[in-house]
Amino acid sequence: MSVDAWLLAEAPSSRRQARLGEAYRAWLAFRRKPLAMVGLVTILALLAVAAAAPLLATHSPIAQDLAARLLPPGTAGHLLGTDELGRDIWSRLVYGARITLVIVTMVVVLVAPLGLLVGCVAGYAGGWLDSTLMRVTDIFLAFPRLILALAFVAAIGPGIENAIIAIAITAWPPYARLARAETITIRESDFIAAARLQGASAARIVVRQVMPLCLSSVIVRVTLDMAGIILTAAGLGFLGLGAQPPAPEWGAMISSGRSYILDQWWVATMPGIAICVVSLGFNLLGDGLRDVLDPKQR
Repeated sequence: MSVDAWLLAEAPSSRRQARLGEAYRAWLAFRRKPLAMVGLVTILALLAVAAAAPLLATHSPIAQDLAARLLPPGTAGHLLGTDELGRDIWSRLVYGARITLVIVTMVVVLVAPLGLLVGCVAGYAGGWLDSTLMRVTDIFLAFPRLILALAFVAAIGPGIENAIIAIAITAWPPYARLARAETITIRESDFIAAARLQGASAARIVVRQVMPLCLSSVIVRVTLDMAGIILTAAGLGFLGLGAQPPAPEWGAMISSGRSYILDQWWVATMPGIAICVVSLGFNLLGDGLRDVLDPKQR
């Protein structure tokens, strides 16, 4: 029996075969969506560039050369030109990909579990606990994310670590709302009632029964929200509250190049294009995952 036939078997012989078969069918459905594949390739390229930054960078990302300042793209071995301090823009973009991935990864690691837990607990418990948790969530949702992140960073100080904390504090409410809505639709299901009859505690039901069913929707939302996280981080960097100089953060690069936008357009345009391409890639990937993982979209 071929591997494809084993994965696509109508009557799997084990739980492992069933899970692998479901994942393989999801991949086949995802692969049939050209835009989703474009998003996947874009994100894989970002990961490859970040991993191979020392090999791809042609110059030091922080070394200054005032004799070579504001050179246009393709001049003197500078693929994308140089900035106002003579630093190679291509090398700074390559190393800046690492900072972007660190911010996105850390925010997701902090935000997704918190939002999933809060939403599932609120949706399953109901009553006063649900009302309390959702009113706290509403308070955070009442403010624009960037404005609230600016307030937190201003309170705890600039820096990439504080920017990650501020973005995480402001980004969890939508996941809580989504998980709560999913939980409300399944909390009266027969399998939940069967778990209660078997003596399972509320905590066990939430962790073992409810949260896994809400996970796919949260994953889709996380993927779609990564573009917003990148833009928020870039906004903080643009205002000088994110990664501090001489770190090659894309938002800070745009900020330093805005004074030269009319004559030396490449200084601010190149990091802007990088932010646009990566954000578009995450959005396309999220759209594809939504179509594959969301049962309502199948």
